Amino acid sequence: MNENKTPAVELDGKDLPAHCPNPAMPLWSSHPRVFLDFGHDGLAKCPYCGTEYRLKPGTVAAHH
Repeated sequence: MNENKTPAVELDGKDLPAHCPNPAMPLWSSHPRVFLDFGHDGLAKCPYCGTEYRLKPGTVAAHH
C-alpha cells in the first residue's frame, strides 16, 4: 500500500531494553523516551513517532 514506508529498525539482544527515540535518531526528531513492548511476533511500534522496531530472528526478549 505505502511504497515509501521506512523499514523497521532491527534490534538484537544487546539493544534491549529498547526505547524510542533510539540513539541513531537526530536530535530534532526527539520526543519523550518510551520503552517498547514487543509482541509475540517480535514487533513494536513507537506511540509517538510511529517508528517500527523488529527483533532480529533468534533474539530472545527476557521477561522479569
